[in-house]
Amino acid sequence: MEPISVFLVDDHQVVRQGLRDFLELQDGIDVVGEASSGIEAVQFVKQLLPDVVIMDLVMPEIDGVEATRRVKAISPSTQVIVLTSFADDDKVFPAIKAGAISYLLKDVSPLDLARAVRAAKRGEAVLHPEVAAKLMQEFSTPRAPENEAESLTEREMDVLRLIARGHSNREIAEALIISEKTVKTHVSNILSKLHLADRTQAAIYALRQRLVPMDDPLPGRG
Repeated sequence: MEPISVFLVDDHQVVRQGLRDFLELQDGIDVVGEASSGIEAVQFVKQLLPDVVIMDLVMPEIDGVEATRRVKAISPSTQVIVLTSFADDDKVFPAIKAGAISYLLKDVSPLDLARAVRAAKRGEAVLHPEVAAKLMQEFSTPRAPENEAESLTEREMDVLRLIARGHSNREIAEALIISEKTVKTHVSNILSKLHLADRTQAAIYALRQRLVPMDDPLPGRG
């Protein structure tokens, strides 16, 4: 069986050397190259098409997330293992979405890293326990829609604010000087855009997203 070809990407030469020294002692693993930046990594991967890339995240030019995305576009069969010091949500989720199969922190033991390389070759994910817990929470906890209020028109925002303040369609129509039929249309659009089931959910959403300061004057009556 051919050895697993591994490419190392980290902007610290000492880190790359340490990884190389250990991995080259492992049976069935062959370090075929290394890079100190995301741009350099993408260029080499295009030439070498390694089985596995061990990728740092914080690097000059382009970060590891963007480098992972480009590597997967060039060579879908190449598996990317993120090896970083960061377990923050704004690092973990983008890296996984970019195509990384595994996410490990730099405190991982050398033997566990070697196991992760072999697992990646088999198409199996290995996650640091802290990262695994974050992913479990991400996919098991219902989340309110984020930034979807940006899709609402100014008038729909007016209607949403009044819904959150407990006003009926008739009261909203009077406040905005429009017909109740038009209010109903706006309400339907709001629920559709925010992926909500009813007015109660819309009101809760608006309050949670701090879209409705309770001391605001009524639109049209300020």
